[in-house]
Amino acid sequence: MKTKALILALLLTLAGMNAHAQQQMSIEATLGDSSFVSLLTCGPGDEFYTTFGHTALRVCDSTIGLDVVYNYGTFSFSDGWLFYLRFARGDMRYRLSRYSMDGFLYEYFGEGRWVEEQVLDLTLQERNNLLTMLEVNYLPEYRYYQYDFFRDNCATRVRDMICQSLIHRKWGGEQPTTAKDNESYRSLIYPYMEDNLLWWRFGLDVILGYNTDMPCSTWEYMFAPNELMNQMDTAVMSDTGRPLCKERHQLLAQGREGPAKSVSPTLVFWLLALVVVVLTYWEWHKGLKLRWLDIILFLAAALVSVLIIFLWFFSIHYCTRPNWNLLWASPLFFYFLFAGRRSNPWVVLLQMLLLLVVISGMLWMPQQFNVGVLPLCFILFVRLTSLLRR
Repeated sequence: MKTKALILALLLTLAGMNAHAQQQMSIEATLGDSSFVSLLTCGPGDEFYTTFGHTALRVCDSTIGLDVVYNYGTFSFSDGWLFYLRFARGDMRYRLSRYSMDGFLYEYFGEGRWVEEQVLDLTLQERNNLLTMLEVNYLPEYRYYQYDFFRDNCATRVRDMICQSLIHRKWGGEQPTTAKDNESYRSLIYPYMEDNLLWWRFGLDVILGYNTDMPCSTWEYMFAPNELMNQMDTAVMSDTGRPLCKERHQLLAQGREGPAKSVSPTLVFWLLALVVVVLTYWEWHKGLKLRWLDIILFLAAALVSVLIIFLWFFSIHYCTRPNWNLLWASPLFFYFLFAGRRSNPWVVLLQMLLLLVVISGMLWMPQQFNVGVLPLCFILFVRLTSLLRR
């Protein structure tokens, strides 16, 4: 164990020394003929924010001892609770970081995440252009940027930098194209949460609005690291017709076990609906007092409405507005919560109508609702019916 600890400490020290030396590199460093630039795509990790993978750029020139990775996906938790407030508002400041290649691989090896490398077929001038732009971006005054999960993230920044480095030519993905198969941002993130993150998928479906369901172009698909990697495999240069990716290989294999499958929230909500129906039957026929149940259900729906309203009207998130989940998770539940049996029957009927609109709207409304919303609407409808009956 002591030997392993010493080896680990030595590796970390060497990686740190290498990174420190490369931090001193001038933005005017000139790459030679043996240099190359590659796209690095990384697999998912254990934390939710790593679910969708990661993208970075590697610049290597062995003749000048340069092998660095530029990473646009760095952020800090150092602000404490302010971090979460800024995240909710959409005011997330991400930054460009620079690592030694050894340090980068060591981090992903420790997390058990796979790393694929695609060497890009760029001219020497284009490689130097890209290095210069990356170094300018790394200056303190340009290092930070306003993060947007779909439109400005670690993958889209890398995509844009590659495009801007090209001289008098374009690659196949550079120009926006028409949408294929009506894919939307929402449908593109679904495969990442198919079996083991169903509760996260439900939560995202509740807070993501109609803009997330708009058809995307192939250019916009590349917000996802895997999609950028796949498109890089098929991209060709406009002047030569040659592939942009001239070779691809795996640097690290998957070393972690995937998370266990999660219980479906839809199943849980239907079981809850069954319990609510039974309790409501007892209330109607045996005089059971269920005010406590209404408090729990109506308060939950009302608090969700506050979150939706905040993300729709008071945040700068593009993808959370408009959001028609507000029809079932309505602020009217605050009224029912406090008014109780004194609630105006017409207001109760209005909310019941809105629930029916959502249930039927799953087939025709432009915004996609999570199927787990159906049993929730049924539960709320049953309890509002009971409120009318009182």
